[in-house]
Amino acid sequence: MYALLFSDAGLSVAQISSLFVLWSLTGIVLEVPSGALADAVSRRLLLWTGPLLTAAGFALWTVAPSYWTFAIGFVLWGAKGAFGSGALEALVYEELAHLGAADRYAHVMGRARAAALVGVMTATALAGPVLGAGGYGVMGAASVGACVLTAVVAGRFPEHRDRETKAATDAVPTPASEDSSPGWAASLRAGLSEARSNRTVREALLLVPAVTAVWGALDEYTPLLVREAGATDTVVPWWLLLIWVGATAGSLLAGSLRGLGTAGFAALLACAGAALAAGAALPAAGLPLPAGVALVALAFCAFQLTTVLADTRLQNSITGPSRATVTSLAGAATELTTVTVYGTYGLLASTTTHGTTFAVFAAPYLLTALMLACKRPGPGEDT
Repeated sequence: MYALLFSDAGLSVAQISSLFVLWSLTGIVLEVPSGALADAVSRRLLLWTGPLLTAAGFALWTVAPSYWTFAIGFVLWGAKGAFGSGALEALVYEELAHLGAADRYAHVMGRARAAALVGVMTATALAGPVLGAGGYGVMGAASVGACVLTAVVAGRFPEHRDRETKAATDAVPTPASEDSSPGWAASLRAGLSEARSNRTVREALLLVPAVTAVWGALDEYTPLLVREAGATDTVVPWWLLLIWVGATAGSLLAGSLRGLGTAGFAALLACAGAALAAGAALPAAGLPLPAGVALVALAFCAFQLTTVLADTRLQNSITGPSRATVTSLAGAATELTTVTVYGTYGLLASTTTHGTTFAVFAAPYLLTALMLACKRPGPGEDT
């Protein structure tokens, strides 16, 4: 609902887009350095400190709403995103590998993302009544509390990597002057080297932003799309709930479809792009709002599914020690693409409707699907 908060505070679409750009720029600057830090120090440490930054930002929005406090909040939120991106995926994958269950990564991450989306849907369902009863102040307080709870949960994650690394270090004597830790710079160099020299890793890395960035950015504008189609502010959350039911279904399907080949992946992406374009255009054409929202929900289902599958492909391709760094490179590429989407959206939406703008952004998915369908598989790759 924060897009509505910004709008009600008097911000224009261009100003709102500039905040989203700042959000992404913060992530771009911090993404890779924080990934290397997670590899060198502790992934769990970054996972529990990040949400506390977001809590501070939401508190600031609640007590002093203005363009500049919104900007500070997005910087803090962007830092939290950078801390978690790469660190979470690396922690989950390596903990599963520790248990001999790395092949369940897509299933586990799909369920985790589904659980997160259920939280989003629950909050969305409550947002309308809460907004009507207590305004943005109560919503802000609940958001701060959710961030603190996230930090508590993240602090309880297991991380055998720390204990195993310490045990290995204790077993091998080293000179007193020699640092037994690989260090931040060494982790960064190892991750950059693997991404540069390994074609499979590089292609999997680039697929992540191609799949994730556009729909991740459009998500921020869905309240405006639904309101433009005729929904009142108190009803908007219910329509958003339907969209996130679709995304949740996509997460839950990831485990079952983790073996989907490149051709199937391309077809799924093309169908998602077509559904997005049609769903955004239907209300503008005078057709019922429910049909348009249902198609957008179907598109988000496929986008969420392909997002988890693209991440799984990347994790399976990484063989070096700097898993969080490599994953953060994908996150940085995603954020950089997202900035472009925000900027372009602000320009387009200033001269046309939100529905038309959503439809235009279906084109990158159709292009990516075409490129995947035309790609010749290399040795050992699926089709």
